[in-house]
Amino acid sequence: MAELKRAQTWEISDSEAEPETRSAETRVEPPPAPAVRSPSPGGRRRGTRGERSADKERRREERERQKEERDRQKGERDRQRERQKEEKRQEQKRKKEAAERVKRLKPEEYLKTVTVSIHPVLLQDSGCDVLLSTLAGLEWRNRVEEHELTHSVSWSRKLPIEDEDRVVEEDQVLMVVTQLEFKDMMMSIKQALIGGCQEANSLFQPLCEYLNRNTGAVVSLLVTGGQICQRDGSYDDDNDEDELCPRSQLRLQDIEQVLVYLQLSKNVTVHFLFGWEEVTGHVCAVTKALSKRPFRTLQDVPDLGFCVDGLWAGGVRVERSGRGLTQVWTRQIQQLNRVSVSMAAAVTTAYPSPQLLLQAYEKAESEEEQRGLLADLTVRGGAKERRIGPELSNRVHRFMISQNPELVLD
Repeated sequence: MAELKRAQTWEISDSEAEPETRSAETRVEPPPAPAVRSPSPGGRRRGTRGERSADKERRREERERQKEERDRQKGERDRQRERQKEEKRQEQKRKKEAAERVKRLKPEEYLKTVTVSIHPVLLQDSGCDVLLSTLAGLEWRNRVEEHELTHSVSWSRKLPIEDEDRVVEEDQVLMVVTQLEFKDMMMSIKQALIGGCQEANSLFQPLCEYLNRNTGAVVSLLVTGGQICQRDGSYDDDNDEDELCPRSQLRLQDIEQVLVYLQLSKNVTVHFLFGWEEVTGHVCAVTKALSKRPFRTLQDVPDLGFCVDGLWAGGVRVERSGRGLTQVWTRQIQQLNRVSVSMAAAVTTAYPSPQLLLQAYEKAESEEEQRGLLADLTVRGGAKERRIGPELSNRVHRFMISQNPELVLD
């Protein structure tokens, strides 16, 4: 029973298995394709994180550069605004200072700074009280003080310069003398003109010395009639007759000779006045004239009328290329009397420049031919054509040829 229940097993011999093994060994299989190795999730995450860090760094640097650029532009704008504000403040300051200067130059402001100085010698005349009372009534500052020129009235004013008040002396000076003192001055002047004679002692000597020291001073001599000169040279204060003009008490010829000498040689003008009332009026008039002078000087245009552009100036603009010279030459001929624009144009058309006209005069055989050179030129314009004529031709010839500056052309 035991043998029946035994399982039968099949055994495979080595000979039977060899063919299959050999066949398995001889079969050539194709090499497997290289497998693409995909990055692991961890490596992929590591590479993405690095790129992100680099991108973040680049973006951060870009933002920093942009911020620096914005800060730089903002700083530049701020500096520009500050410069504009500073320029505006400076411009406003300059305008304010200019307005203050203009305001100080106005006559009413000038009178607040001016001081009328009176020489003490003039106080010896009782008529000087009229001047002092008038100045006090006008509320003009005045003082009695010594001056370089005796018997004088002068002016000074304060100028605010760099926070300091500087006193400036005006160039106008009045010298007040009596008729007798003026007569002594006349004798000194006449003896100085004659020469070789000793000059008489008078106020003419201090006047000359003052003018020599102060060349820019303008002195006016006021001759008062407080003392009536007699023909014998004496004077009488108690004369009951009406005061005569001082000029009527002196020889007219002597006065005119002295006036011409003082005016031409010393630039001194002489005014004959009756008394201190007229002297006071003259002082007030000069003070008011001085008060208006700074403001008028500021408003005056320094340009010369004949150099200003524009037809109203009456001039001709000449360019570097020479354009305009022909018109200047026409205007020059037109300045002669009784010469119209068409007549001047006829001359300048035939001879476009003064040099060409001079050359034509030189080629002429005689002076007679020179005088009539322009006579036959045709003047176009108007109702009919006409000639220049011998009269204008002769005048142009004298104008171009003559060497005498005092020659009368017409």
